[in-house]
Parts: sequence; structure tokens; C-alpha cells
Amino acid sequence: MYAGRDMTELSMMAKSEWKTSELAFFHLSLQQIAPYLNSEGQTIHREIIKEIENRGGIKVI
Repeated sequence: MYAGRDMTELSMMAKSEWKTSELAFFHLSLQQIAPYLNSEGQTIHREIIKEIENRGGIKVI
């Protein structure tokens, strides 16, 4: 279960300030509901993906 900062708090911060675990959690969550996202949600998801890519991806253990 996710126990980090919520989207309200994170939306006021640059994606570069997010923890990797936050990026991973919200990427997975938004990916699962992608067909239902409005344009704002799609933009947020793209920004999260871009930040993950900028960091070199997420290492899966």
C-alpha cells in the first residue's frame, strides 16, 4: 500500500522533486486508468513518464 504524499501536495511541486517511489506509484495508477483520463490527467501522466525517463527509468528488483 502507498503511504507517501498525495497528488494534491505533489501537484504543487516540480516532478524533479518527487521521490522515485512516488513517480512509480502514480505512473502505475494513471496507466491503469489511462482510457478514462481527461486532457489534464494525460498531461500529468506524460510529465511523470518524462521525469522517469530523465532519471534513466525505474529499476525493478
